[in-house]
Amino acid sequence: MTNRNIDRSQQYAAIVAGFGYLLIIVLGVFAEFFVRSTLVVPGDAAATVSNITANALLFRFGISGYLIAAVLDAVVALALYVLLEPVNRFVALLAAWFRLVHAIILGIALQSLFNVLHLTSGADYLAALTADQLSAQVMLSLDAFDYTWLIGLVFFGLHCLVLGYLILKSGFIPKILGILLIAASFGYLIDSFAHFLFASYEIYAIQFLLVVAVPALLAEVSLCLWLLFKGAKARRVINQ
Repeated sequence: MTNRNIDRSQQYAAIVAGFGYLLIIVLGVFAEFFVRSTLVVPGDAAATVSNITANALLFRFGISGYLIAAVLDAVVALALYVLLEPVNRFVALLAAWFRLVHAIILGIALQSLFNVLHLTSGADYLAALTADQLSAQVMLSLDAFDYTWLIGLVFFGLHCLVLGYLILKSGFIPKILGILLIAASFGYLIDSFAHFLFASYEIYAIQFLLVVAVPALLAEVSLCLWLLFKGAKARRVINQ
């Protein structure tokens, strides 16, 4: 049994994946918690329309944050494939494809947010809609974004599951990160399907959020930090 440094391409891939992950986390937090969550008032369409209309530039920044994160997801998918391809080429490719599909679906979901921008733009053709009709259209578009994104999160949950397996088998990434990612994957899958299956999801929303948020935050932040500070120096255990 010997220890060998991972090769140069894997070292570069770890750095790229780490920086990509960091930017995705920052952009995701900004777009979700500092933009959408502050402008969208659940159950109050009129207040939501008023907030978005008054803060159109902030809403555009939020959309841009989601879009850049989707592009970075594709970059991270490739970097993680390069990093983990020596472990199992087919499984690493599967993990990359799951993450890439998630990125594509997020990009598709953003069309709904662009619809919201059009609906709150004050364009002349919108005069055909009453205030209530306009507000209803805005909320429908926001809901469409949510549910399309949830479909994407199913694929992201599968990505985390496969990625966790690869990490457990890698011999150079701490196994605890693999365990955390597998736990996060079940959180994503449980929460996504709960939205689809339970009409009364809102009653249990906090519980489901905790199921997702805690393991996901631990797993993804921990993996990001490992990639940034330890990834390029990793040594793989090789049985001889």
